[in-house]
Amino acid sequence: MGPIFPGMDPYLEAPAIWPDVHTSLSFAVRDQIQPLLGQQYSAIIVPYVATETLAIAPNRFIPDVGVFERDSSTLPPRGGAATIAPAPLTGTVTMELPTRYHRIEIRTVTEEVLVTAIEILSPVNKRPGADAADAYERKRREIFRSAAHLLEIDLLRGGRRPELVQPLPNDPYFILLSRAERRPTIEIWPVALAEPIPIIPIPLRHPDADIPLDLNAALTLIYRSARYDYRIDYRQPPPAPELPAAEAAWVDELLRARGLRPN
Repeated sequence: MGPIFPGMDPYLEAPAIWPDVHTSLSFAVRDQIQPLLGQQYSAIIVPYVATETLAIAPNRFIPDVGVFERDSSTLPPRGGAATIAPAPLTGTVTMELPTRYHRIEIRTVTEEVLVTAIEILSPVNKRPGADAADAYERKRREIFRSAAHLLEIDLLRGGRRPELVQPLPNDPYFILLSRAERRPTIEIWPVALAEPIPIIPIPLRHPDADIPLDLNAALTLIYRSARYDYRIDYRQPPPAPELPAAEAAWVDELLRARGLRPN
């Protein structure tokens, strides 16, 4: 099955699925742009490990919550021994787990100079805290002080957005491009649920022209190859944060039209 949504699928934000989406999308973007770079540039995958705060529940990850269920099982008493009372509730605790993510760097072939950094934001980049969003903002400002461009792809509705002077509109997703020669101006593409993601430019060194990035094509490729439709229950609401009423109604209508929810 191909993608259900015209652009980003909010169900791909689920904590159990997102790390695989992030990795797959990083490699799909690298493979898409590599042939467009010519012989003077190379797109490189740079792995990094981030500590995510997750709660482990059966067969899934749940972020920052406890899940409780009643346990009606009983233990058979041993002969002559006191009956041991089973715990009436079971729960989960949050744990800090290392999670592997990737960024994409376009570098010159000969000098290995960073030309453009492409960041697909992960939950740790957007979670408040000194070792999370604050740390990402420090790294972001290091790039701003350099001669490198920065392309930020934010396909997560929750968490803290990258810092800007002006507030962003209430769209679910954003793409931000900071060209070295135009700072502090940043180009911004808001992305709505009901629209395809626009083809965006990736800048290189002057005087080389921008190359295009088709995120819709990359998402379609990984959705089909990873068969995310097997892992997603579209009868349920998308993962948190809750959609605004108008967007939730649009999602419901779309999924009913595709036969993924009962009419």
